[in-house]
Amino acid sequence: MTDTIDPERTNWNVEYDSVEPIRIRDPVAEALTVLDPGEPIAIDYADVLKQAGHSCPTASGAFRMTQLGLAELYPTELPVRSEIAVTMGGDKSDPTYGVSSRIISYITGAAEEDGFGGLAGGYGGRNDLLEFGDFGADEPAVAFERTDTGEAVTVTYHVGDVPGAGPATQHLQKLIEGTATAEERSAFAEAWHGRVRTILADEEFFTVSRRDV
Repeated sequence: MTDTIDPERTNWNVEYDSVEPIRIRDPVAEALTVLDPGEPIAIDYADVLKQAGHSCPTASGAFRMTQLGLAELYPTELPVRSEIAVTMGGDKSDPTYGVSSRIISYITGAAEEDGFGGLAGGYGGRNDLLEFGDFGADEPAVAFERTDTGEAVTVTYHVGDVPGAGPATQHLQKLIEGTATAEERSAFAEAWHGRVRTILADEEFFTVSRRDV
């Protein structure tokens, strides 16, 4: 008898199911009766990984930058898709900013000119809310702005302060080749996911500052 794989219980479900989700409202989903008025979507880190296809310091950093930035902008209310503008602090061709922008867009809905234009004259539109700038920063940084109030913050990710994953990462090539032993695979998993869990749990790797717009 063939074992059945439960697609809802992947390794990242097990590794990251304790991470606090990002809750955000979507006016279009509410208008189209997908959600009740005021009911949020809860986006887990595992949901982000389905979009990215992997877990790494860049993916976890993008999730945390978004989580911390929105928490600062919306201390007593839920964030709202279509009312969040995002400026990435570097070029789209940069591997960090390119990958991060897709994750942040997935969460906030903010998109470039090809994004959703909205319902009935633009209601809930998300296009032209994502852009790439140049903050001149040595570390990854992203600005989040509330278009309804003009408030904005910049979140900087001190990725250089994140501890290394250790010697077990040397097994990556064997994992790619399919020649790693069970012990090597387990050692790599603990080191790799342990590093990501540290990023997701510790705010010391991030600075949130108010931004003039």
